[in-house]
Amino acid sequence: MSLEKRIENSITRVFKAVFPNTTNHYDTLFGGTAMQLMDEVAFITATRFSRQKMVTVSSDKIDFNKPIPHGTIVELIGKVTYLGNTSLKVRVEIFIEQMYDDTREKAVTGEFTFVAIGEDKSAVKIISN
Repeated sequence: MSLEKRIENSITRVFKAVFPNTTNHYDTLFGGTAMQLMDEVAFITATRFSRQKMVTVSSDKIDFNKPIPHGTIVELIGKVTYLGNTSLKVRVEIFIEQMYDDTREKAVTGEFTFVAIGEDKSAVKIISN
């Protein structure tokens, strides 16, 4: 399978409702909760791409461009953007959707780096089937 097809097949989309138990005193999604959701989507994307054991080694840059209010739906989209020998990068974007109309806007973007690991937990080559 080509690299482009593997990347396309590993794109991961997750939808969540933003409930009050995940928000701060401004009634917007906690930044830490957003980062946790992003890391999870990035992990799933990296694993779907490589089909190997992957671990997060860094979150390179996360831009919070818009607050995410409670009572909205968020879509997180993960896509592989870089492939090295033992590591890869995944960009995760969070989009806000209003529940009762079709308004949609990008709120957060971040990059996560993952490394493939072997049984001894040391870095191994990402298999390029």
